[in-house]
Amino acid sequence: MSDWHIDYTSYDPAEEKLREALCTLGNGYFATRGAYADAAADERHYPGTYVAGLYNRRVSAVEGREVENEDLVNVPNWLPLTFRIGDGDWFSIDAVEILSFLQRLDLERGELLRDVRFRDASGRTTRWRERRLVSMGDCHVAALQVELTPEDWQGEVTVRSTLDAGVTNGGVARYRALASRHLETLDARDEGQHRISLRVRTTQSRIEIVQAARLEVADGATAAAEPAVRQSPDLIGQEVRVSTGEAPLRIEKIVALHTARDPAIAEARLAALETLDRCTGYEALARQHAMAWRHLWDRCDIGFDGPGCNGEQRKLRLHIFHLLQTVSPHSVNRDIGIPARGWHGEAYRGHIFWDELFILPFLTLRLPHLVREAMRYRYRRIGAARRAAAAEGFRGAMFPWQSGSDGREESQQLHLNPASGRWLPDRSHRQRHVNAAICYNIWRYWEATNDTEFMYGFGAEMFLSIAQFWGSIASYDPTTGRYDIKGVVGPDEFHTGYPDADADEAGGLTNNAYTNVLVAWLLARARDVMDLLPPDRLTEIMELTGLDETECERWHEVCRKLKVPLLDDGIISQFEGYENLRELDWQDYVARYGNIQRLDRILEAEGDDVNRYKVSKQADVLMIFYLFSAEEVTQIFEQLGYAFDRQAIRRNVDYHLARTSHGSTLSLVTHAWVLARSDREHSWQLFQRGLDSDIADIQGGTTKEGIHTGAMAGTVDIVQRNYLGLETRAGTLHFNPLLPEGVEWLHVRLQFRQHRLDIDVTPTSLDIRSRPEVAPMIDVAYRSHYRKLIPGGRQRFALVSPSARSGSRTE
Repeated sequence: MSDWHIDYTSYDPAEEKLREALCTLGNGYFATRGAYADAAADERHYPGTYVAGLYNRRVSAVEGREVENEDLVNVPNWLPLTFRIGDGDWFSIDAVEILSFLQRLDLERGELLRDVRFRDASGRTTRWRERRLVSMGDCHVAALQVELTPEDWQGEVTVRSTLDAGVTNGGVARYRALASRHLETLDARDEGQHRISLRVRTTQSRIEIVQAARLEVADGATAAAEPAVRQSPDLIGQEVRVSTGEAPLRIEKIVALHTARDPAIAEARLAALETLDRCTGYEALARQHAMAWRHLWDRCDIGFDGPGCNGEQRKLRLHIFHLLQTVSPHSVNRDIGIPARGWHGEAYRGHIFWDELFILPFLTLRLPHLVREAMRYRYRRIGAARRAAAAEGFRGAMFPWQSGSDGREESQQLHLNPASGRWLPDRSHRQRHVNAAICYNIWRYWEATNDTEFMYGFGAEMFLSIAQFWGSIASYDPTTGRYDIKGVVGPDEFHTGYPDADADEAGGLTNNAYTNVLVAWLLARARDVMDLLPPDRLTEIMELTGLDETECERWHEVCRKLKVPLLDDGIISQFEGYENLRELDWQDYVARYGNIQRLDRILEAEGDDVNRYKVSKQADVLMIFYLFSAEEVTQIFEQLGYAFDRQAIRRNVDYHLARTSHGSTLSLVTHAWVLARSDREHSWQLFQRGLDSDIADIQGGTTKEGIHTGAMAGTVDIVQRNYLGLETRAGTLHFNPLLPEGVEWLHVRLQFRQHRLDIDVTPTSLDIRSRPEVAPMIDVAYRSHYRKLIPGGRQRFALVSPSARSGSRTE
């Protein structure tokens, strides 16, 4: 099988919604799930289309309360295309006998292909060969091309093409009790010249969406006449009747999609028709589309091979493909974030979380302008973040755990436990660590790009405003002589409070270790950010934020006296009081339930509470070692006045890994990362599971609701940074490669400070080549060996044998 194809060779209705998510086509502006063109939303199929960042609010009655949620909107379905023979039934993939089948996702060209031979109830054999794209060349365009071949029959055929606004948000079963109709139809028109249009508007956000479609049908060399138009309240369609012979019937459906929010348009309907009229046919669109994908792959592909590899290259490319469909050059200037589940479905309502922490490293080292745009999404909402902090009595800016259209907190008030059927209070908004993640992303972007305009313009203001928040939330405890951070939830997510705490109380935990370590790092780094700024700009930011030297001095004290709870033998406690929790009988729960990834739901259904136990949904403490090298961790702990032995890293990994259920796909990524150098075999196994997490839907049904963007990006990042041992520090690109057993070659393309680099690694060598550019000389290093690299230059290093190494993943 090609490393550029994902193939399915049989039709499996039970797997269809999973395949729809994995075969989604998108371009950073809109995305359409890989549903069949004849399919309607039902238990087998869900043909959703989503415009990036297009949200709408609805109020629902839940458990006697009114709950407001903002959802990514499922916009009108542009896909419907089917046919019938004579006056027979309309074709449906579920109503015929399939004789041969191939569905192929072409990752290189960005096309979805289907080749199906089938026999209908009357015994007639027909072949349907389909190509589909959502254009990366023109982000407002999608297209279908079908070749319909009658193999043992002739007769009259009617082809029907439809635009359907009668859609709801029904792709996530646990949301179905909530209000789900987000669109109102404004008008549908016959535009002549084989064109129709459909105009809708969201019910609350009042955003107009227009789709215009053109249908072309030809029997051999003869084009069909003008289609007949059929309308109903939420639908407009075209029908063409033709007589078929031995020649295939050629069908093309071209669709243009615009919204009223698009820049540089007069009106959405006019823009859609103008875009449609520019499209000369599928083949021309496919050439333009393939060229755009070729340019992206030239920057973003990763080569990965060796006797220990078994399909990893193909899976890695699938992950890169979906990342680039979620955020692409078409995402620029559109005020959209990067959602945790892509634009591939309705899970998490299309909201933006901390998953940027896993996503942005891939983009920073390849398409840095997209990272700057993601940061702008946050910055545009800094006013809302400041108001949120002030509302809770804090200074600075407090960004929400879940973000959508306008920067308010979008986390649910209640969530449904499918295991018990009960609606429960949702405390996830207390994951304040998202603010620390934003600072981390700002600094790592700056290190990789030296983008002074970004830092002067808004990066520093955002960093220092978040530092203000953390400085104000920290409270001094005179009995310990240290500062505490209270009322937070860590990345683990299982633990939202202490055992037996009243569910309606403020809740949260005290001194989550991950949060406190990251805050200590960022408050110390805040002075470096200030030192980067010209004096006039620093004065402006200080005046704007109300920051003064007294507050900065307090940061200096807090970052040296934050409490990090420690257990025996250098084990970092997940939070204060963690040592008092019970151990779980893991073997018993595995024997009774099999899959125990969501222990929180299992325990709640039993009338118990996950807060009572030393169990984690995903990495929490170990995120410290995911984000920072052993050297950096040691420095942070020294700064805080704690002794930290590097050898304790492995003990911490063993301790916390044994108490983790991997209820999040991000967990596999993090643990594969931290084990990469101390336990290469186990790390490789976790990495492989991470690659399969969506392909095999290891969480038992969540992928069909949308791919896991952070997990996909995280697996790519393991290859590009962890196996390379790549770090950006003090303007230098550091390498310390260590390939997994059985991997003999790794090729990565990166961009670092205006240099486009081609990097090849084998078990014995590191080869770094800079493409000819107009760029300043940079420093590259392997372990303690530093060299200069000029544009168009090359540096090679001989690697130390793995058997000669020891220590943690970042020795």
